[in-house]
Amino acid sequence: MKIERKILKNISLAPFTTFKIGGRAKFFVVVKSKEELVEAINWAKSQKIDFFILGGGSNILVNDKKNINKLIIKINYKKLSIKNNLLISGAGEDLNRVGRAAIKNKLTGLEWVLGIPGTIGGAVRGNASAFNFAIADSLEHVIVFDCRTKKFITLSQQQCHFSYKESLMKKNSYLIIWEISLRLKKAKAIKIKNNCKKLLAIRKNHPKLPSAGCVFKNLSAKYVKENSPELYEEAKNNKIIRNNLISAGWIISKTNLPGKTIGQAKISTEHANFIVNLGQAQADNVIVLISIIKQKVRSEYNLQLSEEIVYLGF
Repeated sequence: MKIERKILKNISLAPFTTFKIGGRAKFFVVVKSKEELVEAINWAKSQKIDFFILGGGSNILVNDKKNINKLIIKINYKKLSIKNNLLISGAGEDLNRVGRAAIKNKLTGLEWVLGIPGTIGGAVRGNASAFNFAIADSLEHVIVFDCRTKKFITLSQQQCHFSYKESLMKKNSYLIIWEISLRLKKAKAIKIKNNCKKLLAIRKNHPKLPSAGCVFKNLSAKYVKENSPELYEEAKNNKIIRNNLISAGWIISKTNLPGKTIGQAKISTEHANFIVNLGQAQADNVIVLISIIKQKVRSEYNLQLSEEIVYLGF
């Protein structure tokens, strides 16, 4: 296999994550074409080891206490074209670059992605969302590699079964996102500029230190109302409820936890749903803080938080 010459051994994963935390991968390869992706998966199968698809390295916590006995496949397929209102992107494209390309072509619908780390492929897999927008809102179709049939197939927006922070591809790891088509809308440049200015002003309050982004999913307003009616009323009165969701960060900020530090990991005082790396944070530090947050919210508000981040190597 040609891909075998590109496979690296004993590679630190920390530089490939936005958290800057992680141990070493036994095998690591960057793929830029369909052929390389298929060959990498076949190689892993021939070696009888699992593989893991890595995008921009956000929303992930990697074990730093042991080597990851997998083939880490980093998708670096970069393609970006716009024709009329249709934007087509390779899964490895930086999400911000995709957003800026849309803005440059006077297309609205992606202003909200500016400032979000990661790749467009990862954003589609986890149905990234912010400010009442979600990537699924713009998706026309997606090309994925089905590891079961060993074929590339096209899925429509409906076939992706998007829900809050979920998709068919996230629930089924054998479906690997390769290419994305987004249907956007034309708009005046001044309108797009104003949208960007407003949304970026909100994001300025987000932490600048290394993190994985939001740790926990937001909670449904219905769930909060059933289990913590007083908190629900407070959220309602303070207009915290958006898209029938209540911010996990807002709930955590109501405890005494923001600012709490374990080792070099800290619950952010800027946005309580972020855990930041002060410089030398270890994965265990983050896991302890996650556990503390979940216990605190459960004991004070009778609510169970669910992680948005993915664990690798635990």
